[in-house]
Amino acid sequence: MVGREKELKIRFVPGRCELVEEDVDIPSRRVLITGATGLLGRAVFKEFNENNWNAVGCGYRRAQPRFEQINLLDSIAVHDIIHDFQPHVIVHCAAERRPDVVESQPDAASQLNVAASGNLAKEAAGVGAFLIYISTDYVFDGTSPPYKETDVPNPLNLYGKTKLEGEKAVLENNEDAAVLRIPVLYGEVERLEESAVTVMFDKVQFSNKSANMDHWQQRFPTNVKDVATVCRQLAEKRMLDPSVKGTFHWSGNEQMTKYEMACAIADAFNLPSSHLRPITDCPVVGALRPRNAQLDCSKLEMLGIGQRTPFRAGIKESLWPFLVDKRWRQTVFH
Repeated sequence: MVGREKELKIRFVPGRCELVEEDVDIPSRRVLITGATGLLGRAVFKEFNENNWNAVGCGYRRAQPRFEQINLLDSIAVHDIIHDFQPHVIVHCAAERRPDVVESQPDAASQLNVAASGNLAKEAAGVGAFLIYISTDYVFDGTSPPYKETDVPNPLNLYGKTKLEGEKAVLENNEDAAVLRIPVLYGEVERLEESAVTVMFDKVQFSNKSANMDHWQQRFPTNVKDVATVCRQLAEKRMLDPSVKGTFHWSGNEQMTKYEMACAIADAFNLPSSHLRPITDCPVVGALRPRNAQLDCSKLEMLGIGQRTPFRAGIKESLWPFLVDKRWRQTVFH
């Protein structure tokens, strides 16, 4: 279903241009995406926007001009945008997701990951919006994978603890909300540092210098496009079935250490990998990480929800703009 609105457009004709008013279709299903400037948020916004949803994204420092600028710690601003837009669905992507930053800035991280999430859940309930809260596999300690939604969380680091507290705040304030736990993400980054996966690309490319790569922690790299599709499918399923709520897991199904990811990246671009050195010791620097927090995704799969992009295909699409040696482009893409 769609509504109709008037929109001003510039029409070019020989010798002049003129301003005309045209009817445009506005989808009747409305979704609000927080953190829309981030890696996942951009993908979620695009997925809904391209599938007949009226999508509004909000961000903070990088929001304008494309998205609404909203400080999620400003409860009045959050209330106003939700009540003005009246979304059917809210996908809450905004978070402090860097474990080492959370350790160094615990109060700020707790405000965003916990307090803001609880308030957003309360406001969503006030307008009857379905809230999808994005959480993490780091709520588990990684000692007995794979983890079902019913398994007891035991986060090892403060990031995992704040996200778990955020889950509780969301469900306490909105019993009809959903929690979607996901693992490490990659996708079409604006800069390599935007993902813990893509940030390895320069170490892969510059093979004149050996590079130590973690070969201890087991990860399941997941494409943000796949998570975005899952969010949309979950939202559309909920529109038909009010019983769709609670906690869900989604993840890629290719198990890799960072060393194995780096080798796969090298292989995808026909680059050498002999300079990459696997380090099998448990990391001793930074926040503690779970050894293997694999997520069991069968609950969503039983609902007919899910999409998985093969890692080599997804990483090639994500990283080719950052390829330094143009000669390799000939062998990879031609």
